[in-house]
Amino acid sequence: MTDSSNGTAGVTPTPIGRRTVLIATGTTAAVLAVGAAAPHTPATATEDAAPAAAAAVCTLTKEMTEGPYYLDGALVRADVTEGKAGIPLKLALTVVNDSTCAVIPNALVEIWHCDALGEYSGYVGNNGHSEPDDGTFLRGGVLTNSSGLANITTIYPGWYRGRCVHIHVKVHTGVTLTSNGSFTGGSELHTGQLFIDETITTAVAKVSPYSTNTVTRTTLAQDSIYDDGGAASGLMTLTALGSSTSSGYTGTLTLGVQQS
Repeated sequence: MTDSSNGTAGVTPTPIGRRTVLIATGTTAAVLAVGAAAPHTPATATEDAAPAAAAAVCTLTKEMTEGPYYLDGALVRADVTEGKAGIPLKLALTVVNDSTCAVIPNALVEIWHCDALGEYSGYVGNNGHSEPDDGTFLRGGVLTNSSGLANITTIYPGWYRGRCVHIHVKVHTGVTLTSNGSFTGGSELHTGQLFIDETITTAVAKVSPYSTNTVTRTTLAQDSIYDDGGAASGLMTLTALGSSTSSGYTGTLTLGVQQS
């Protein structure tokens, strides 16, 4: 039996409480957020491309399911690709306060998603493919800089049975960075998912290695999680990095959260 919320047979996604968050859309960055007390480190996003969050229009949004593929102990790093084949995707994630739209520095933005064939690190084989599994590929997080911006380099996600193309996100505050490159402690402020326009995914699906994924693709309109709410439901704005699909994209979305 396939769970309709995550497309994985026999796995029930972890339910989460609904917490009001706020998304600000615009041509600037990013994804999710939380105020963190962690120190500035080399894994903190670079200072360039500072977003104009104050000019953004704020829209309330909701949290979404964590799903069955989360792993504790993600590495704090700005590049999560680990050599995985795929079209480049550079996420520009800006974190803002939901009541003021002021940017939030030192917010830990964590992402995880499947590779081009629909496999998650730590769970390889669950979606029908055999490949090396180190338990860390396409997983990681980064601290926002003084402008509230987090830049994460990854690849365009693939797909698996029952789910559209998506990226999972979590936001933590008050984390402690560890000597092994991970983090511990703190508070989890937000769990959500990021989505991509179907027109772009259709083009990506024609390019190798995505074209070798024979699983029938679930579209945004068919997905059981995405509710057609646009940016308020995590739909990113993608900008081409070059003249061809293979050149990749920048994905931007600004998301604000409540700070206690």
